[in-house]
Amino acid sequence: MEHKNINYKHNMERKIVAYLKKWKDSPERMPLIIHGARQVGKTYTALSFGKEYYKNTAYFNFEDNIEIGNIFKRDLNPERIVKELSAKSGQTIFKGDTLIIFDEIQACERALTSLKYFCENASGYHIIAAGSLLGVAMNRETYSFPVGKVNIITLYPMDFEEYLWAIGEKPIAELIRHSFNTDEPLSIHETALDLYKSYILIGGMPQALLEYLAEKDYNFVMAAQKNINDAYIADMAKYATPNETTKIMAAFNSIPSQLAKANRKFQYKVIKSGARAYEYETPLEWLRASGVVIKCNKVKEGKLPLAAFAENDFFKVYMTDTGLLCSKFGIPPNAVLANMPGLDSFKGALAENYVASALIINGYTPYYWESQGKAEVDFVIQDYEGNIIPIEVKSSDNVRSKSLNQFISRYKPKYSIRISARNFGFESGIKSVPLYAVFCICF
Repeated sequence: MEHKNINYKHNMERKIVAYLKKWKDSPERMPLIIHGARQVGKTYTALSFGKEYYKNTAYFNFEDNIEIGNIFKRDLNPERIVKELSAKSGQTIFKGDTLIIFDEIQACERALTSLKYFCENASGYHIIAAGSLLGVAMNRETYSFPVGKVNIITLYPMDFEEYLWAIGEKPIAELIRHSFNTDEPLSIHETALDLYKSYILIGGMPQALLEYLAEKDYNFVMAAQKNINDAYIADMAKYATPNETTKIMAAFNSIPSQLAKANRKFQYKVIKSGARAYEYETPLEWLRASGVVIKCNKVKEGKLPLAAFAENDFFKVYMTDTGLLCSKFGIPPNAVLANMPGLDSFKGALAENYVASALIINGYTPYYWESQGKAEVDFVIQDYEGNIIPIEVKSSDNVRSKSLNQFISRYKPKYSIRISARNFGFESGIKSVPLYAVFCICF
């Protein structure tokens, strides 16, 4: 149970709460499923929301308590289920005034199916279901998933803006947004870059950040991150066959080596010599479906719609959280904070991983573009107006780039984005976005 062993003294303000408020008040509200990787804060977010916006909260964890699952075995009549859940929890469940939380719902197939009946026959009950491995469970089991009868949202690790809120630097986040919107340089540019470096190390996992806030010591952060990476590995063993688990772990453990290469493209031979795509496609899909990694496909054209030009055999794989990536690499904190020259070649990989994660959190599907192996743009996104925007990522303030210029001359985008250690600006159709401001690139 995620919230049992976490001391949430600090208020972790999450952007998802704005969505939850709309969901609560919507006349079209259906049971809500929050899914995402383990330990991104699903349980805490649901419990906090219940505490603030409902008279009471009835919490049920299907991984911890087998008896709760038995309540769903007889039939899927919502009124009977609610009566028994009410008795089990020792509190009255009121329509509209009680938030019912079904945690780790992937552990009980019948509970997942019951959401359909709550939607159709008992929509007055407010239900949030959370699951760490729902994507995996849905792909594997004979699940009767309640398609069209639930609202679904993904919770990701905290982005850099949420990180700033949590460490008490909300005013800096507001200044960054202002500079992004006006293209005016930020006066506290160096301060913001230092905060970005600390975020790269800590990442967006609430537990890792809480350790940092409590101890101000990166050793505690790294210990928390190691526990989370270990929990992912434990999940692999729990929800996959032994043979699959071996392959999933091999693919997972190859990510640092994949990103350390100059071109960062995913190669099966890096997992092991002679490895073939067909052996590792399913393990990679497991990692993606569980929210642990991001897959970024190549597009051969920078045209609308991007998805039509995707080449699924060519892709890069990033970790959803930069802190967990640093932990997996065993990068000493000082190497990032003090710009140690030995890390230069790898700073680019960290910056790229961070941008991929920020784009996914903001609702984009990132691709990368390549032209006959001679030019490559790190990311290409399609905005809500249908504009195709190329994004180049530089970990330093050296921003020369032939590839971006090739893309611009070929496809004439409305504008381009260059993410680097440079301050804000707009010149020759290129918007300069400092590394710390990527959270502003949103729909």
